[in-house]
Amino acid sequence: MLAEIFSNPDFWRYASIPVVAGLVGWGTNWAAIQLTFYPVSFVGRRPYLGWQGIIPSKAEKMATVFVDSTMSRLGTLSELFQQMQPAEIGAQIVRVMTPRLPRYADEILRRESPVLWDNTPGPIKERVYQAINMRFPPLVEELMDDVGSQIEELIDFKHMITQRLVEDRGLLNRLFIESGDREFRFIVRSGLYFGFLFGLLQLLVWILYPAWWVLPAFGIAVGYATNWIALNVIFRPLHPTKIGPWTVQGLFLRRQNEVARAWCHLVTREIVTIRALIHAMMKGPRAEKSEELIQRRMAPLVAEAMGPLKLAAELTLGREGFEELSQEVGRKSVVLSTTPFDDWHFNRDRAEVVERLLRERMEELPPAEFQDLLRPCFQEDEMKLILVGAVLGGLAGTAQLFLVFGGLQ
Repeated sequence: MLAEIFSNPDFWRYASIPVVAGLVGWGTNWAAIQLTFYPVSFVGRRPYLGWQGIIPSKAEKMATVFVDSTMSRLGTLSELFQQMQPAEIGAQIVRVMTPRLPRYADEILRRESPVLWDNTPGPIKERVYQAINMRFPPLVEELMDDVGSQIEELIDFKHMITQRLVEDRGLLNRLFIESGDREFRFIVRSGLYFGFLFGLLQLLVWILYPAWWVLPAFGIAVGYATNWIALNVIFRPLHPTKIGPWTVQGLFLRRQNEVARAWCHLVTREIVTIRALIHAMMKGPRAEKSEELIQRRMAPLVAEAMGPLKLAAELTLGREGFEELSQEVGRKSVVLSTTPFDDWHFNRDRAEVVERLLRERMEELPPAEFQDLLRPCFQEDEMKLILVGAVLGGLAGTAQLFLVFGGLQ
């Protein structure tokens, strides 16, 4: 009996309906995820013949949403900078720069006053070097106090993050992918399950009413519904809800602590780093204020350290020339300002401190705010992705109609 059923060509044709529906659900959901993130760069001929992942194609907008919906809730720039401990940052500057100060002083003094400096006895030069080394730490401490109190004026935080993510669209993708990796895999798998269930209903309809449009129509429905259901299962319900003996909540929301750990680790290692902050301070749209501050604090360094040579320098260089010497020290300080932050270990240590703060605050976010971490990547052209799934499902249903059931009936 079973052998006769399995050998009947109609059995396999009918059995293919839920199988194909499952594959359609799986394939359309997989395509939706891929189209969301890839390719990172536009492939094809602009403006219409080609594709770029939805997230990378709207990098500036998505980066802005990231800052406004997430970073702004976790802490101000001033708070994050204080967490990085300005005193430790100053100590790092002193550690890195102190051994180099004599060489820099030599370069500046020899360039600005070669006759005076070349004829200065070695012991007096050593006294100048020692005085510079003694004066440098308190000047750095004063500088860090100024930076800490003015950090919001020195750095355009939103511009810093947005520029970083626009320049590295792959990193922007990672913000979403590493946070929602499990949810994305669920979306793809769920397409198979939901698609198969829809396929059973499709099979019943086809047996009772085998009209030519049933397979394409159900293909469209499967492609549309599997995407829609998967997205809602991830984010709904917002709060744990009792349904019979089970407690249900959106899959992403249930993983809040786990997501916070992965997300904060990435952000503090590659986006909000001490190196990135200093670079933004010195190269960003408010760099002039930072340069002014550093020059003002560091310009007196050599002038104050020269001691017995100060009078001779003023006589040799003149008042304007001596002032220029001080300004040159300030300019050199600006040029070297990012050097101490090339230390990978120091960046990692500061990142760990900030990560703890961000993680604690993210774990405490209410579900409605926490979902904004991942939700924007689906909300952006969400309907477009669902419709793409519907179109692909319709094409698969049409192909099944012609290839399996021989076309229009």
